[in-house]
Amino acid sequence: MFAKKAAGALLLASLLVPSIGHAQPVVQTKSAVQPADMILQNGAVYTVDRNRNWAEAVAVKGDTIVYVGTNEGAKAYAGAQTKVVDVKGKMVLPGFIDSHTHASKTTGMIYTVDLFELGSIEEYVKAVKEFVKKYPEETAIQGRGWTNSAATGIGPRKEALDEVSKDIPIALTSDDGHSLWVNSKALEVAGITKSTPNPDGGLIERDPATGEASGTLREKAMDLVLKKIPGLSVEQYMNGILEYQKLAAERGVTTARDPDMLRYPNVLEAYKQLSEEDKLTVRFRNAITADPAKGPEQVKEFIKLREENKGPHFQINAVKIFMDGVVEGATGYLEEPYKHKHTRGQLIWDPKVYNETAAAVDKAGFQLHVHSIGDAATRITLDGFEYAEKKNGQRDARPSIVHLQLFNPKDMERFKKLGVIGIPQPYWFLKEPGFFEEIEVPYLGRERAEEEYPMKSMINAGIVMASGSDYIVTQEFNPLHGIQQGITRIEEGKTDPKDIANPDERATLADMIASFTIDGAYANFVEDITGSIEVGKKADLVVLDKNLFAIPATEIKKTNILWTLFEGKEVYRNEAFK
Repeated sequence: MFAKKAAGALLLASLLVPSIGHAQPVVQTKSAVQPADMILQNGAVYTVDRNRNWAEAVAVKGDTIVYVGTNEGAKAYAGAQTKVVDVKGKMVLPGFIDSHTHASKTTGMIYTVDLFELGSIEEYVKAVKEFVKKYPEETAIQGRGWTNSAATGIGPRKEALDEVSKDIPIALTSDDGHSLWVNSKALEVAGITKSTPNPDGGLIERDPATGEASGTLREKAMDLVLKKIPGLSVEQYMNGILEYQKLAAERGVTTARDPDMLRYPNVLEAYKQLSEEDKLTVRFRNAITADPAKGPEQVKEFIKLREENKGPHFQINAVKIFMDGVVEGATGYLEEPYKHKHTRGQLIWDPKVYNETAAAVDKAGFQLHVHSIGDAATRITLDGFEYAEKKNGQRDARPSIVHLQLFNPKDMERFKKLGVIGIPQPYWFLKEPGFFEEIEVPYLGRERAEEEYPMKSMINAGIVMASGSDYIVTQEFNPLHGIQQGITRIEEGKTDPKDIANPDERATLADMIASFTIDGAYANFVEDITGSIEVGKKADLVVLDKNLFAIPATEIKKTNILWTLFEGKEVYRNEAFK
C-alpha cells in the first residue's frame, strides 16, 4: 500500500516490536535527550506505523512527538517541569483524519432552517414557518436537510413552500446537497419559467402535465437560484467553522479536508481570517471547487489563491470536481439506466473540458479530488486522470475519487495503476430504512443495489482507501461510527445476514483505523507530519476509554473519546478523564 510505504520511509529509527512488553526505545544518547513537556504513560498505544506496532508511552516536546516506546524508556524524558499523564491502560491512537467533510457547512446549521431530523413535507413546512416567525426580518429563507425519500420522482413541490410565503424566496437544500426545493418567488427571482432550458450539468424538474418548473432543481440548476439570493457572511462562516472545530475535537478529528472553497461566497475568506488570527485547531487541507463552465482557464486563479493561503493549519492543495450527482436524485451517472426512470443520470462535466481541466490542475501541482457516485462517472473520471498523466508525465499526484457508490470491477486495475486514492464514506455502508421499498432497489434494481460501496476488495488490491464522513450529509461524523460501519456493514441492532450491505466488502478493524489515520494522511499529503504515532511527527493524539481490539465490533460506536491533543495542545477533555 502506498501509504504504508510512505510512512515507512519516514521512520527515524526502529523503535518497537509488536509486543508491548518488549517495546524498545529510540536509540539516542543520554546527552541528546531533552526533557519533554509531557509524557503519556501506561497506555495501549496503537501507533499505526508501518509495522502496526504497540507501545506504552509517548513523550511530547512542544508540538512534536520525541519518544515512543516503553514506560521505562520514557523516564529519560522526564524533567522537573514535565507533565506526566497516566492514561491507565486506555487506548491511544493518532488523531483522526476526515478526508472529505463540509466543515464550513456547520454555518448553515446555525443560521438557516435545520431540517435534518424531520421526515415529511408537512414537518419541513412547519419548521420553515416557525423560522419565518422567529426571524421576520429575513429577506430570503435558506435551509438544509430534507430527504429525497420524502418526495420521490420529481421531488417536493413549490406550492408547499408557497403556503409559507409568496413574497420572499425560499430555497432549501436536500440532505445530500444535490437538490434544491424552492417556492414560486425563488423561481421568479431566478427568472426560471416554463421555457427556461436545463443548464449544462443541471436539471429543472417540471410538472408532467404543464411543463412548468415544479419546485425542485437538481445539480447545476441549483445555482440559478442560489446566485440570486443573499448568502452568509464571513463572520457567520467563521462562527460555523469554530463550532465545527469544537465538534471535531470531541470526536478526535485533528485533520480534515473541506472541499467547498469558492463554491459558496465568503467561505475561503472565513478560513483565511481564522488562519491569520491563529484560531484553527484542526489542520485543514482544503479543495477549491472547479466550475465546469470555466474549464482550464480557472486554474490560474486557483494558483493565486494557493499562494495566498499557506498557513500551517490552512492550505489549499486540491481541486474538487463534481462529475455527477447522486442516486437518490437520479443524477448519479450510470453505465446502465435507472430502473424507475428513463435516464442514466446527469454528467456534470463535458468529458473533453474535464480532461483538459484535469491536465491543467495536475500540471499546476494540485491534487484532483473528484465526486463520483456512478460507475460511468468513475470511468470518465479515470479517463481524465490518465489523460493528465500522459500529457504531463508521471508524478506523485495522488488523485482521489470520493464516494464510489457503484463501481465496475473492470476499472480496478486502472485505478491502482494510476495511483488513485478512494475516499469512501463507511458511515453509509448499511441498508437504511427504505432500501428495498423507496430508493436503492426501486432505482437501481436488486443486483446493483446489493453491490454498492466497495471497500475490502479495493484494499486487498493495494488501493489506498482514506475514509471521510461527507459531513453534514452525514450528521454524526465521529470516526468511531465510521470504523464500526466499515467492519459490520449492518444497521445497528439488526442481526439478520440479509441486512448486511455487500458483506464481502467488510473491512478489518486495522484497515478501518488506517483509513481514518495514516491512509488519510497520505491522501492529504500530510503523512510526514501526522497519521501515525512516530518520533518527529506532530503530537496529534486521541485517548479512548476502550481498546478497540478488545471489544466486539458492534460496541465500537459506544466507545468514548476521553482526550484529544492537537499538536501537543489539549483541545478536548471528557469530564471522565482525570
